[in-house]
Amino acid sequence: MVMEKYSINGTSNTPDINFDLVKGELTISGRSIPENSIEFYNPLFAALDKYLADPNPKNATILNIQLEYYNSSSSACLLSVFKKLEKFNKGVGSPVTINWIYEENDEDILAAGKNFEGMVDLPFKMISISEN
Repeated sequence: MVMEKYSINGTSNTPDINFDLVKGELTISGRSIPENSIEFYNPLFAALDKYLADPNPKNATILNIQLEYYNSSSSACLLSVFKKLEKFNKGVGSPVTINWIYEENDEDILAAGKNFEGMVDLPFKMISISEN
């Protein structure tokens, strides 16, 4: 049986992760300051690798990032996700879009998104939302 969804409920230290492998939509939201980022993100890397090996060819791949805070080890893990998508995007994969979602007054998160955008060859959409 093919895995159709991969999800983790977030905590105060880990993000919500929702990955619909049929639609090709991955969302990472909340806070990402796990004690061991590699251990936390490894299952996501595995799910992403499975998806990228056999994506739904009808759909573009969309990654929604909506983090209010993340630590440096999480940053490295996010970059790994971007690099996997970049390699896929350059191959025969469907188009990839990154939606970098930030609260309208959060200049740090916006700057981080622009920094990531400069590190990989992927289209980023900077999406400002109102604070809750």
